[in-house]
Amino acid sequence: SDGETFDIDTEIAKQSVTIKTMLEDLGIEDSDSDPIPLPNVNSAILKKVIAWCTQHKDDPPPPEDEENRERRTDDLSPYDVDFLKVDQGTLFELILAANYLDIKGLLDATCKTVANMIKGKA
Repeated sequence: SDGETFDIDTEIAKQSVTIKTMLEDLGIEDSDSDPIPLPNVNSAILKKVIAWCTQHKDDPPPPEDEENRERRTDDLSPYDVDFLKVDQGTLFELILAANYLDIKGLLDATCKTVANMIKGKA
């Protein structure tokens, strides 16, 4: 949202369903380098989102079956636990960015972090 441009690998960008859909709808191939505007995400948060996506680029896709999936908050990777040791404002912005960009793994990790914070205070 603040005009900064990031060059990232297409496969990393496609972890975002929002960006993947934009690329498909616009017919943009891997070799194209047109910037994709993301007005709802500032550069500081986008840097963190890109770092998370880069770390998790080889992860299997999250399961689609939401109804039967066990709800756990203690299964965060050590990387995610460390990565999400941020102030509450940053964590909230990461949740908003993960939701807007439709990055399910990051949204799950950030929401589990909030749930664990609440549990710790109970």
